[in-house]
Amino acid sequence: MNVNYITKEGYDNLIKEVEYLESKERPLVVKQISEAREKGDLSENAEYDAAREAQNMLESKIVQLRFLIANSRLIDRDNVQTDSVQILNKVTLRNIKDNQIVIYTLVSDAEINLKIGKISVNTPIGRGLIGKKVGEIAEIKVPSGIVLFEIVNISV
Repeated sequence: MNVNYITKEGYDNLIKEVEYLESKERPLVVKQISEAREKGDLSENAEYDAAREAQNMLESKIVQLRFLIANSRLIDRDNVQTDSVQILNKVTLRNIKDNQIVIYTLVSDAEINLKIGKISVNTPIGRGLIGKKVGEIAEIKVPSGIVLFEIVNISV
């Protein structure tokens, strides 16, 4: 069983998404299936097939989210340490090759948001940073090769 460590905010967002899918999206898909069914022969009804496919995808997503929720463990930000990199840390990195500074916050897969620098602890960068301390060099294997990052700062 994979435990998904998540913030209260991330957990609440998952709950809201499931509630939305079940209360809004599911009835729409059921209505589409019903309307397509009324149009006659189901064996040659592309609209019916598309609606059934949409229903299958929706139900799969709901099951996946419910599994994620069931296996989530809430993390209290107040208990997050900054002596070494761990989930929920904001990590300032310096690329050794070009001196570029990047800042990432390590989060669970459910809370990824690249636009604001939230990356999963399960990405190559996330895995390469876990356990590192300020001043250490992390060797991160990426598709284009190995990138060296110096850990400049760790915060919450």
